[in-house]
Order: sequence, then C-alpha cells, then structure tokens
Amino acid sequence: MVRPTAWLLGGLLGLMWVIPVLMTPTTIAQCTSLKTLETKLTDRRRNMRHNFPINYTIRVHFEEVFKLSNISRLRVRVVDLEEGDLQDVWLLVNQEVLKRILRVLPEKHPSYKYTADLEDLFRKVQQVFPPQSDEKEPPERIEDIYNRVKEPDSKGWRFVTPKSLLDNCYRTMHCLFKNCFPSEDGEQDYCSTPHWRKGRKRQLQET
Repeated sequence: MVRPTAWLLGGLLGLMWVIPVLMTPTTIAQCTSLKTLETKLTDRRRNMRHNFPINYTIRVHFEEVFKLSNISRLRVRVVDLEEGDLQDVWLLVNQEVLKRILRVLPEKHPSYKYTADLEDLFRKVQQVFPPQSDEKEPPERIEDIYNRVKEPDSKGWRFVTPKSLLDNCYRTMHCLFKNCFPSEDGEQDYCSTPHWRKGRKRQLQET
C-alpha cells in the first residue's frame, strides 16, 4: 500500500509542474500581443481626434459601444458567465468597430494605415486566443450580443466618435486582461471608471 501511494503522490506533484508549463505559452503569447496592441492604442488621440472633423461620429451597433459599465452589468446579471465569454465579446466587438471606421476612411486619409494596422493586430490577438470548446455554449445574453453585432438590419444604432470607441477598447482591454498589465504602483482597479478619470485628469495637468 505504501508504494502505490507514493507513486500517486509523485504523479500529482508531476502534474502540478507540468500544467503551468502547458498553460504558460498561451498566456505569454496573449500578453505579448495585447501589450503590442496597447502601445499602438496610445496613439489613438492623434489618429482618431486630430485627423477627424470636430464632433465627427460614425454609426455603430448599440452593442459595439462596449464600456466598463457593460462589463459590470454582464457580470452581475448573466448566470454562468465566464471571463472567457467577456474576452470573446471584447474581441468581436472591437474587430467590428475597426471595420466600421475603415469603411468611412479613404485609403489616403492620414488615419487609414493606423486603423488598418490596428485591425491586423486584432487578428494576431485572435490567433493566440484559446479555441472555444464545442461542448460549451455561451450564455444566452452573450449569444444575443454576437447575433446583434452581426445583424446588418439591427435597429439599435448609435453615433459615436472614433476616439471614444477606441478609448472603450483600451480601457476594457485592461479590465479583462489585467494580469497582462501590472503596475509599479500596485494593483490597479482597471475595471473602475474613477481609475480612468484620475488618469485623464493627470494627463490634462501635465499638458
């Protein structure tokens, strides 16, 4: 009885070492891609505000205005919601947003290449996302978002500035992938709206 028990303990200890090794490459690849995207998004102010007419807006689905408050509501209201469900929504919504921005831009527009590069980065992020399990269906509310975003005749349209859409993308990315964006100042509450208001106020003071 002693030897089988020892073998079992040894096997469990072995799995404890192997599982993190198997999981680490995907996590590293995701964070690497997201940090590259983060760097690109820091230039959104010039490309999405200065290069567009004042108060210029584009038409997007209601669900494509994906803000921190949307994440909070979904976490509270949707049963059996997993973080991966929210991450998939984030990826889908922002890919559609970039497509809509590109549709209104002529290729010679100063922000066209920037937007096309962002779209390409999103494709690279998608490639390192773990594949969805065929056995697990997303919650109904999440499935509704998928369907409405893909619905061309949807009645739920809103007009939003391109800068605001990319601001949403940047903030929700930090909220949903906070492990990829550690801060030297300690753990940051990236899912909190006041956190971003403080950052904006600090930027205005510096300028």
